[in-house]
Amino acid sequence: MSFQGLKGFIKWSAARVGVDIRSSKHTESVILGSILRRLQPISVLDVGANVGQYVRRLRTAGFLGTVVSFEPLEGAHSRLIEAARTDPSWIVAPRTAVGSHAGSIDLNVAANVVSSSALPLTKLLEEAAPEVAYVGQQRTPCVRLDALTGLLPEGDLFLKVDTQGFELEVLRGASGLLPRITAMQLELSLIPLYAGAPAMVEMLQYLQSCNYELFQLVPALRDERSGRLLQAEGFFMRGSAPTPG
Repeated sequence: MSFQGLKGFIKWSAARVGVDIRSSKHTESVILGSILRRLQPISVLDVGANVGQYVRRLRTAGFLGTVVSFEPLEGAHSRLIEAARTDPSWIVAPRTAVGSHAGSIDLNVAANVVSSSALPLTKLLEEAAPEVAYVGQQRTPCVRLDALTGLLPEGDLFLKVDTQGFELEVLRGASGLLPRITAMQLELSLIPLYAGAPAMVEMLQYLQSCNYELFQLVPALRDERSGRLLQAEGFFMRGSAPTPG
């Protein structure tokens, strides 16, 4: 479940209401590649995998280690399994959401699928992209990441989370795993695009309390009507980790 696909999908409709989506994939890939080369994590946890776009980016950046992908939607999960068939180092977890509790959760399924979320849409996102309107719900299992500690390869981890406003819940459910996570990539909203989602300030405060420092920000979504940045990709380093060159 990834907002990355949304950025390309809604470009034409967003332009009609003055929302401009700047292409930042090159910058993002350069930063990602630099971090992975320096820290050399044993595995990348891909939370909100959708159909595998991020893993393709990892491989392009030169990461050859194990990737464990998590995706809660039935159709996307099936496509994810198919995409991973030719990559022996790519593990697709059973269909599940990742959050702060174990059990189940109802996901709102968006018309374009990639914008699906456990949270309601905000008016801002609905106006910018009518195609993200919810068309149904799916109940899915939900797990805490730190409950999977014994199932993951030994060694340092890199965490990527792209879950449409649910990122903080994912982090709260990873508290027991954080000592192994040397760096992470999160989607940050200066203005929440999903109701009830934390804004960037709250995310930064939480990560600082967990001893993670903001390393890089890559602008992602900007409202040209006001010039205000709405969303960015944030890269974070654990305080005791070496800084990539």
